[in-house]
Amino acid sequence: MQTPMMLRLSLALLAICLAGDPARAFTAYVSNEKDNTISVVDLQEMKTIKSVPVGQRPRGIALTKDGQKILVCASDDDTIQVIDTGSLQITGELPSGPDPETFALSPSGDLLFISNENDNRVTVIDIADRKVVGEIPTGVEPEGVAVSPDGTTLVNTSETTNMAHFIDIARRKIVANVLVDPRPRFAMYKHDGSEVWVSSELGGTISVIDPASHKIKQKIRFAVQGLRSEAIQPIDIRFTPDDVTAFIALGPANRVAVVDAKTYAVKNYLLVGQRVWHLAFTPDAKYLLTTNGLSNDISVIDVSGPTVIKSIPVGRLPWGVVVSPK
Repeated sequence: MQTPMMLRLSLALLAICLAGDPARAFTAYVSNEKDNTISVVDLQEMKTIKSVPVGQRPRGIALTKDGQKILVCASDDDTIQVIDTGSLQITGELPSGPDPETFALSPSGDLLFISNENDNRVTVIDIADRKVVGEIPTGVEPEGVAVSPDGTTLVNTSETTNMAHFIDIARRKIVANVLVDPRPRFAMYKHDGSEVWVSSELGGTISVIDPASHKIKQKIRFAVQGLRSEAIQPIDIRFTPDDVTAFIALGPANRVAVVDAKTYAVKNYLLVGQRVWHLAFTPDAKYLLTTNGLSNDISVIDVSGPTVIKSIPVGRLPWGVVVSPK
């Protein structure tokens, strides 16, 4: 029989174990394009705990480097709203150019590179000074934005030009244009900077680009049993911290592809919610979250499986997601 002392010890050990699992203390923020809100998701309880009103048509979302502010594209308001993570109040705005859709932070966290779809340019913002410090003309309907790990190069995809544009950040100038398959949506560098992967929504492919030569070294294609090829539309891309595995959101295919990032072989397809759009790891990379636009939820993937372990309702038309410690 367990004595009161043994019970207290057991409870203390359980508390230590729970406290030692950092994934249990993370919070996700999800931009809901139709609701004009951000859903706040407690990843310990695995549930949405708050809905925060924001500007019109929120899409791109990120955390500042210090984790104290959420940045969100209020696309139809032509601005970037700044939200305090403590109070969840809007504390200011950043100039954005027209119709900001998505963006990327520099590795140092001082610059924000914003894709302006209606203006065919990338706007560069000094976050501390809250002012525009550069505008870079790019292709038609710019979309994805990625910054190299060393902070020297920006990659911007243009949906109508069907190119990935490599931009020298210091000179604010395009140095190479790489033709990819139709409607490129997203770009992502490997952590070691050795490759850039670009998703082509209508082409149904991932182009693997050598950032030194600006040549496509591989194309990754997908096939899901029972689905037409046009339903498989790659969008977002995330690499595990060791760059061994890539996860690809496949849009209306309602799947996340699991890809060997060394051999480029597709290893698995994980069934998630409807129209999976964007992805985010928890800081410990234990879980991967997906935004599912048409089922109005996020899926939680246990990366060690990988297996889908949870669906969490959020707002209407969830678009972007970012995760931070509480």
